[in-house]
Amino acid sequence: MKVAASTVWEILREAGIDPAPERASTTWADFLRSEADALLACDFFETVTLAGTRLYVFAAIEHANRRIRIVGATAHPTASWVVQAAKNLVMDLEDAGCRARYLIRDRDGKFPQLFDDVLNDAGIQVVLSGIRMPRMNSITERWAQTCRREILDRTLIWNRRHLLYALCEFETFYNEHRPHQGLANARPLHPLPAPIEDPDRIARLNIRRRARLGGTLHEYQHAA
Repeated sequence: MKVAASTVWEILREAGIDPAPERASTTWADFLRSEADALLACDFFETVTLAGTRLYVFAAIEHANRRIRIVGATAHPTASWVVQAAKNLVMDLEDAGCRARYLIRDRDGKFPQLFDDVLNDAGIQVVLSGIRMPRMNSITERWAQTCRREILDRTLIWNRRHLLYALCEFETFYNEHRPHQGLANARPLHPLPAPIEDPDRIARLNIRRRARLGGTLHEYQHAA
């Protein structure tokens, strides 16, 4: 017989059990907010060249400032290639002075155990997202969609070399010029510029445009 919810509530209360106990564990959202300055996330995403070759791009992003790193691209993401990519990522982080403590990744079979071991040896703990739960790695997923929409869907990729060139241009554009709403319209590697309040300067703004990738991307800045 189905028991009414109100009856269950009363039974628990009479037994001295709190019907609505407070959660003592940390939620995923709490973890992301509290550890944002020490969080990295990574993932693979795919693209196809004009010749039909499927290439896998491996990228990592910092949660705090949204800085992206294109670690590499390959048609064959073997275990040895992925481990070398982990080593390259660690060296890049050390050169940049990034003090990451955690790296979020999914449970893709492309990641061998040695991938986690390389990061653990560098003091970075690997945190696995849930099975078929891409929202647990939403920042990386969102960046991959941005990369597709702004570059890959608008560019005919000839081969791996051409793909890496286009991704390198987009990485520079994304980190040094593109404003991010999540950062109050700042750029990952540059703070917001001081606002122009002088009426004379506002009346004579001299904006220059610079094209990247043949006009696929545009950068706008004040002339010196």
